[in-house]
Amino acid sequence: MLSLTYSYRIYPDAVQEARILAWMEACRKVYNYALRERKDWIASRKCAVNACSIHCEYIIPVDTPYPDYYKQQNALTPVKKENPELKDVQSQVLQDALKRLDKAFKFMMERGFGFPRFKKTGQYRSIVFPQFKSNPVTGFQVKLPKIGAMPINLHRPIPEGFVVKQIRVISKASGWYAQLILQSDVSVPDVMPRGNSIGIDVGLEKFLAASNGQLVERPRFFNSMHSELRWLQRKLKNKTAYSANYRKAQHKIRRLHERIYDTRKQFHINTAHALCNGVGMVFAEDLNLKATSRGMLAKHCLDAAWGSFLGILSWVCWKRGVYFAKVNPNGTSQTCPQCGTHTGKKKLSERVHVCHECGYTTDRDVAAAIVVEQRGLAAAGLASLACLWR
Repeated sequence: MLSLTYSYRIYPDAVQEARILAWMEACRKVYNYALRERKDWIASRKCAVNACSIHCEYIIPVDTPYPDYYKQQNALTPVKKENPELKDVQSQVLQDALKRLDKAFKFMMERGFGFPRFKKTGQYRSIVFPQFKSNPVTGFQVKLPKIGAMPINLHRPIPEGFVVKQIRVISKASGWYAQLILQSDVSVPDVMPRGNSIGIDVGLEKFLAASNGQLVERPRFFNSMHSELRWLQRKLKNKTAYSANYRKAQHKIRRLHERIYDTRKQFHINTAHALCNGVGMVFAEDLNLKATSRGMLAKHCLDAAWGSFLGILSWVCWKRGVYFAKVNPNGTSQTCPQCGTHTGKKKLSERVHVCHECGYTTDRDVAAAIVVEQRGLAAAGLASLACLWR
């Protein structure tokens, strides 16, 4: 089963836009109520009976079951009969809000942190239509349940053999978008290691260093527009809260953040395609992105968005038939690619690799990229190619 996601611009009229916004607000309330219900149940079982806090405790009967997704979904039916706001929303759209919360709790359990937060007004910006009886896209229109048909900019056609399974409607500062989740029964075999190889090492001095000596400068996406962002936020601070001018200033800030995101994403895509030219294998470090997003360099690490780039690189490699794999990042900058000697820990100010055993000298990041390539070739079962560096 092959799945693709295509994003298109849509143009709802004033009535449709008002209804979609009302649905998003209803989904936000359902999400927050379900989150509060789960938090109260968890808080009522945090301490022993003889060790309650002095301030307050949540008291819920012992035999009350945990409000999981299925119990909260079943509770929607009687609530919708009493609440006309919820009754107007398509049933599966409301259920998706509970499903989104359930995924957030499961993700929290897997990684051990990141408790779901309550969403403020306007923070719930997408709704999902998870099922369709027939193709909702006809010509240059998309038809959504209880919303109706609206124009869609099909800038690229839907591939033959694919059917629309889901549609996610997203509100952005630049307008409305529909993400079409397409599925096909076509099975695509895994890409096998072949051809020339390249290893990459990402950093802050240079965005990327390749094992062939290529160095890519790091565009400072956020820093380049930081002065404009500060100016807009200063204007927002002086506006009356939630007035018309306040919302206009808010929209300009959202539009600027979206422009920063789009510029960064386009750079990542162009860089990923450039790396795939003329090679059959690409190897990268399996970075601990949680650690890099903290500390005094966190702002620059998040601006570089290494995790987003590696995800895009993986997708571009799959699309172009290039083998992609991640390797252990420990000690890549402390190992000599020529003789394999451990050269010791380097300071960030040391930008040149010098081996005192064999005398091999090169750029520090390029040396780390060569080590990444050697580890990738060894893991792929091509140890003979990895030994050619020595």
